[in-house]
Amino acid sequence: MNAPVRIDLNDATSFPSRRVETWKYTDLKRWLRDAPPPSPPGVVDGGGPFFALGGDGVVFANGRAVGADAYVGRGEKTLRLRFVSDAVETGHTTTVRIAAQPDADLLILESHEGRGSAYAAHNRLTIDVAARARVTRIVLVDEPEDAVSITEATVNVGQGGVYRQTVLTTGARLQRLETRVDHAGHGADVRMDSVYLLSGSRHADQTTVVDHVGPDGLTSQLTKGVVRDTARGVFQGQIIVERGADGTDARMGHHALILGERAEVDAKPELQIYADDVQCAHGNTVGNLDEAALFYLQQRGLPLDEARALLTEAFLREVTDRIEPEAVRGLVNQWLTERL
Repeated sequence: MNAPVRIDLNDATSFPSRRVETWKYTDLKRWLRDAPPPSPPGVVDGGGPFFALGGDGVVFANGRAVGADAYVGRGEKTLRLRFVSDAVETGHTTTVRIAAQPDADLLILESHEGRGSAYAAHNRLTIDVAARARVTRIVLVDEPEDAVSITEATVNVGQGGVYRQTVLTTGARLQRLETRVDHAGHGADVRMDSVYLLSGSRHADQTTVVDHVGPDGLTSQLTKGVVRDTARGVFQGQIIVERGADGTDARMGHHALILGERAEVDAKPELQIYADDVQCAHGNTVGNLDEAALFYLQQRGLPLDEARALLTEAFLREVTDRIEPEAVRGLVNQWLTERL
């Protein structure tokens, strides 16, 4: 697996530009030329979008932990993980480690809540999924249009482990949500889905790397996006099947709608296969709403804007309807509907 770029908000020389292949669609150096001054202590109020679902809480405000700064899940647990940015023209970095013990069932409800403007946020997560453990990570990202935001998650999935991830975002000035998975195989099962819904001049980059290092592993990915106005959506998905990872079954799909003449989508799905006896495939489509379906709905009395919203929601709900906890799925679908 290609090593990730090591970003340090205190060192502007570490900021990647489009000359770095894995960052060519997300030019951090363009929007962040100098190291930003450190963010002051942030203010946390309310309980975040997942508050009603209960569970334990780990909260970071402007990079500082409000209480615990790590979490270990044993048995059946719910963790509400909040990254709150309450800053103006400053920068902050957060580092957090989460572990699910063997046979644990951990639900991570993660929210990125931007309340300032023109800040730079860098979040680094490590998630360890032990043998036979199950981790479900649901991420809602809601940040200002002028923010710069980078979130990097490293996920280690042990033999027989199950990892489920769904990320939803509305983008920012420049935003990258990166997930790298070390997949042990031997019955381990990974599913990573995402939705981006972008308008104005927002940018969102969904980058994933899944490295199958052991045999008989499963991976399924589904990403869907909608871009309007002059927004830009980026999907980079890479699945690697190492030598000896025979029996791997890996599928990846990315599908996007462009609803603005100046909007843009860049997609780069990749498979690198070094093993035999594997089943791997990827698909990618970029287009517009179905004109026949729009006409059908208008003929039945729906105004054009409502018809477009209905078809857009149906398109994206294919992803969110894969969320298994019913209460979480309902909350996420409401969050999505409010932003259409």
